[in-house]
Amino acid sequence: MHRFLLTPRWWGINVFVALAVPFCLFMGSWQLGRFEDRVDSHREAGAERPADQVAAPLESLLPVDKTTSGRLAATAGEYGDQLLVPERRLDGRSGFYVLTLLKTDSGKSVPVVRGWLPGVADPAKAPAPPAGRVEVSGALQAAENAGTKGVHSQGGLPAGQLGVISAASLVNIVPYELYDAWLTVQTPSEGMIPVPAQAPTNTGLDLKAFQNLGYTGEWFVFVAFVLFMWFRLYRREVETIRDAEAGLLEPAAR
Repeated sequence: MHRFLLTPRWWGINVFVALAVPFCLFMGSWQLGRFEDRVDSHREAGAERPADQVAAPLESLLPVDKTTSGRLAATAGEYGDQLLVPERRLDGRSGFYVLTLLKTDSGKSVPVVRGWLPGVADPAKAPAPPAGRVEVSGALQAAENAGTKGVHSQGGLPAGQLGVISAASLVNIVPYELYDAWLTVQTPSEGMIPVPAQAPTNTGLDLKAFQNLGYTGEWFVFVAFVLFMWFRLYRREVETIRDAEAGLLEPAAR
């Protein structure tokens, strides 16, 4: 009765199923792995850094990635130009960052957010940076972009203000070479509030993570669908043969 499985038609069906099932299982497992990677990245990004973490040299942590983002970085040099970063919220209040360019011993400068102050950005409120050579340590942060939450990317800011903290936005404002990263000091002085380190990009449980989870389900559903259709075709073929042997089919239909 099952000799029909050796016909060219069924050879094609069986080969298709034999290839489709492992392919769908592989793709489903791959998408599930992508989702788990995003969950792990989200957990690592949200984990608190040890309180006794030792600051590493700035250049040893560059370029900024998921591992180094938020790490304490240490460098030394002299403070230079100071800018204000307006419309930044902290603990539900609106205020501004006090950002000062630090010209390091390497010759490059790194933006240092020395703290946050409430209210409208006003240069008179921002404390002047320390004079002379200073040693600075702060949480390392990746450069911002127009898609970073909370940035002012529309332009039109007055002189002395910066909407996006990045080397690209600073290149036309300051005349020296810049690191494409920034530091946020965790122990600011002169009444300023420390700006907490932000989680690195692409580490949250965003839409892409749940898309991966949805695709996982789709691939496993495809496996079930392929097996169901094979069984349905097989059962119909067997029933047709049995009906023919029992004489229940018209001669023309055999």
